[in-house]
Amino acid sequence: MRRGITASIACCALALMAGCGSSSSSSSNSTTTSTATTAASGLKPNTTPNYAKPSASAPVQSGLVQIAYRNIAIDPDTLRVKVGSTIRWTNYDSVEHNVTSEGGPQKFASKDFGENATFEIKANKPGLIHYQCTIHPASMNGTIEVVK
Repeated sequence: MRRGITASIACCALALMAGCGSSSSSSSNSTTTSTATTAASGLKPNTTPNYAKPSASAPVQSGLVQIAYRNIAIDPDTLRVKVGSTIRWTNYDSVEHNVTSEGGPQKFASKDFGENATFEIKANKPGLIHYQCTIHPASMNGTIEVVK
């Protein structure tokens, strides 16, 4: 009887450990399995954006400033720009993305846009602009500091 209980506990421990691990795999199969496991276990994926702030020593850009949506991520995800600069997001992924501001001196929201499509705004007021792709908010969020 004790041997059966011990074996059951060991099996449960192995099953729990098998569910743990890195979620940094970029294969769609891992994502599907992870999502299915998450749904089956009742856990909810983290969809809360974690906005970083640009470094005070980061260069201030002006003119046309490019932001790339690539591999379900943003590059750069923080930047500093001068008032009057145009900020352009370009989607290099085969899936759709969008750009939606989350407070700050400017409010904007794009429609979903596909591969090689762009969205742009003119930064017209100083302050911090937090933005995200509402389709992928946990991995696709950024901050723009607009300075005079």
